[in-house]
Amino acid sequence: MSSTAASMSLSRSRLVFWYATFAAISIGANLGSQSLAFHLYRGPFAIPLSVCVGTGVGLVVKYLLDKAWIFRYEHQSVAHGVRTFSLYVVMGLGTTILFWSVEFIANALFHGEAGRLAGGAVGLVIGYFTKYQLDKRFTFA
Repeated sequence: MSSTAASMSLSRSRLVFWYATFAAISIGANLGSQSLAFHLYRGPFAIPLSVCVGTGVGLVVKYLLDKAWIFRYEHQSVAHGVRTFSLYVVMGLGTTILFWSVEFIANALFHGEAGRLAGGAVGLVIGYFTKYQLDKRFTFA
C-alpha cells in the first residue's frame, strides 16, 4: 500500500491527532535524552553533544512511529529498509538545521537549560510540520 493510500485510510483529523501525538512523544524522547546527556556530561561541548544525542534518539523514535502508524509502510527487504531510513534522515537534515537554529538562538537569548529546551521544542514543532510534507511526498511515497 502506498503511503498516500495508507495516510488516507486515516481521517484527516485522526491523522493530525496521531501525528501530533507521535511528534510529542518524539519531542519528549529528544529533549529528555538531551537533558540526561547534559546532566551526565558537563565538559567541553556538553550542549552540542547533548543536542546530537537528543536528535539521534528523537529521529529513531519518530521514524519507527511514522513508518508503522502514520504511513503504514512496510519494507520489502533489509536493503529497502536501509534506503528508506537513509532517505528519512536526508529529508530531516533541513528540518534538523531549523530545529537546532531555534534551540541555539533560544540558548543564546535565555542562557539556561529551560530556555534552550523550550526553543528546541518550538523548533521541533516547526520542523515536524515541514517533515511530514517531505516524508509524504518523498520518503514513504
